[in-house]
Amino acid sequence: MERVPQILCIAFFTLFVAVAHSQSASNVRATYNLYNPQNIGWDLNRASVYCATWDANMSLQWRSQYGWTAFCGPVGPTGQASCGRCLRVTNTATGAQVVVRIVDQCSNRGLDLDVGPFRQIDTNGQGINNGFLTVNYEFVNC
Repeated sequence: MERVPQILCIAFFTLFVAVAHSQSASNVRATYNLYNPQNIGWDLNRASVYCATWDANMSLQWRSQYGWTAFCGPVGPTGQASCGRCLRVTNTATGAQVVVRIVDQCSNRGLDLDVGPFRQIDTNGQGINNGFLTVNYEFVNC
């Protein structure tokens, strides 16, 4: 009988690990947006972003710690459940990475990075030339 709880614990742990690893996607389109949060005091209400309803009262340190992105990727939480979460975004062409915070939603089945983080990973200039980057993303702790 003692073996059943042990097996259940192992099963739940395995499920937890599988879910954690499923929070990433490859070859996703990332466009850019002109949030320019540094010009508006990192004010989510002024930016009129979706997540302002839940995150506008977070501290300035929290709001400004990472660049901003809208999220509508093919894998991961959506709506309010994505607000405030962080992503590590990697440019597939160059390997350049940046961590961003989700503050908004989009509809392009990818990411809509603020122009600052977009430029950080567009190290070869092809993203600005094409109007988008192909990226991988993974949810990370922030």
